[in-house]
Amino acid sequence: MNAKWHESGTTGAAGGHLAYSGVMQTPEAELPEAEIDGRPATLTANDGRALAARWFEPVGPAHAVAVVSAAGGVPQGYYRAFAQWLAARGYAVLTYDYRGIGGSRQGPLRDDPSRMADWALLDMSAALAAAAARAGKGGPLPLLMVGHSFGGNCAAFAHGVQRADAILMVASGTGEPRLYPWPQRALLSFFFRLWLPALLPLFGHLPGWALGPGAQPLPAGAARQWVRWGLRRGWAFADPEMAAHSAAATLSAPLHLWSIDDDRSYAPRRAVDALAAHFTHAAVQRHHLLPADAALRQLGHFGVFRRQAGAPLWLRLMQPLEAAVPALQPPAHQGKAARTAAAGAGYSAPP
Repeated sequence: MNAKWHESGTTGAAGGHLAYSGVMQTPEAELPEAEIDGRPATLTANDGRALAARWFEPVGPAHAVAVVSAAGGVPQGYYRAFAQWLAARGYAVLTYDYRGIGGSRQGPLRDDPSRMADWALLDMSAALAAAAARAGKGGPLPLLMVGHSFGGNCAAFAHGVQRADAILMVASGTGEPRLYPWPQRALLSFFFRLWLPALLPLFGHLPGWALGPGAQPLPAGAARQWVRWGLRRGWAFADPEMAAHSAAATLSAPLHLWSIDDDRSYAPRRAVDALAAHFTHAAVQRHHLLPADAALRQLGHFGVFRRQAGAPLWLRLMQPLEAAVPALQPPAHQGKAARTAAAGAGYSAPP
């Protein structure tokens, strides 16, 4: 990847140049947000597995469609506030649970054969197909793919990812210990080599408490694949099964990746940079967010999508992407977005 530093808000010439922003522009005034209740839905993956999902529709006509792919083991309800905010902004938003997680869990977890590959190749693909179908009903409408952690890590493997007009990845990176700072590098190596292999035979799955407070348990197959990818140089992109499905080198849509300054245990900067390097033809922009940018003391890996973060922070995430793809901007703001993209305003490179 021919990476370069740019101070403008737009990418350089085609070929995957990166724009890395450290200081973000002041968000515009918060848009009015109605309390939008999601409508339950069921997705069917290509292997017949049913997946729990929810559609959040705007009060008026949608101007765009967004599909939100969760972090590994995180139920879709965690993204409810963000989905409501996007819907109030005019997006039709789809959230869903991976198999074995939340509403998509079927039977005892120790009997569930689900793998992370299934989450990407089957579940994420089913959600993208449903979102693309919804986008086709509106004229067609532009399609935004939002991935948090695993939802961005494995976006390139989802069938139909080329249909996305823009992709937003938050705290997504390749989970190789060599890319992590100390002491997180040593802790992650211990987790992969000793801790997780010791727990799986005892419980038949990975207990949620082994991952941290509030975490959901993972099917054993997903946990084992997490270990194999983590110990493989190149992560999932070096797995022959996954590499056969990767669209990373052919994607050309605007792709914005955000790292979080105090997220050192899941997606530190180097891991996010390593993921960005796989997208050699996309219009890649790299952004880095400090908790102070959101007037918060800490964010970590999971703080961005909490309701407490709210509209000001979410607007920071969306503004650069909507400027790059004006069709995503709510109609009243499209003219402003086009002017912002043309001027390349609002970004500065870190020291």
